[in-house]
Amino acid sequence: MKKKEALVNALLFLLLLVLAAAFVTPIFFVLMNSFKGRFFISDRPFALPQGELFAGLENYTSGVERAGFFSAFGWTTFITITSVVIIVLFTSMTAWYITRVKTKSSELMYYGFVFSMVVPFQMIMFTMSKLADMLKLNNPLGMIVLYLGFGAGLSVFMFCGFVKGIPLEIEEAAMMDGCNPVKTYFRIVLPILKPTAITVAILNAMWIWNDYLLPYLVIGVGTSYKTIPVAVQYLMGSYGAKDYGALMALLVLSIIPIIVFYLFCQKYIIEGVVAGAVKG
Repeated sequence: MKKKEALVNALLFLLLLVLAAAFVTPIFFVLMNSFKGRFFISDRPFALPQGELFAGLENYTSGVERAGFFSAFGWTTFITITSVVIIVLFTSMTAWYITRVKTKSSELMYYGFVFSMVVPFQMIMFTMSKLADMLKLNNPLGMIVLYLGFGAGLSVFMFCGFVKGIPLEIEEAAMMDGCNPVKTYFRIVLPILKPTAITVAILNAMWIWNDYLLPYLVIGVGTSYKTIPVAVQYLMGSYGAKDYGALMALLVLSIIPIIVFYLFCQKYIIEGVVAGAVKG
């Protein structure tokens, strides 16, 4: 029995190792090609960057200068951090209200958020971009409002699952001690929601940081508010010779912050997802 279990574990480990290699290999090739000369990437994409192939940091300096990387990095960081904070704060409040106030309107509100999770973005993107232009949301602050709308569905769903597991007696005791609903939320409910709040923050941060289509449709490429994915695509261009070296370098620079953020917070993901699922 133990030999059979050991064999199953070994096969499972081998499978996970193959899957990990399949996911890491493309990133490795992007990193490797970011140090090659632009004319060698297409001809010898799998060769190591050595000898005449090695271009040093030329691709990085060229890409940063041509794409306005630091400006794009600043706007992406601002939009991502602000959007995540607002999403976590507002959706946790909404989930607490929906879970504790048992009315027809709150139930309809909950199913509305759930329904928004299954509506494809492509179905509403042109109407949304037109509405964003009419309401003057084609700027970084407007992007935060749009991300709040698109991220509310999954966030409210996860928070509702966790709030249902919080004993109501804790909140009743806080109110008996003189806490109003606002104080009860910030002093009692929000600290208890920490695992799920961190999970929601991680998932939304990764999505917003890497999002290309929404900033492209709303902000576009002709403004100074370009985010990193839009700046990378702008560097790629549509016609003529493409500088793949600078493109690879910018891709490396764009994924480093989100990888560091994910590695720092990854232990909270499974904890928060499992807690929300079990307590739901």
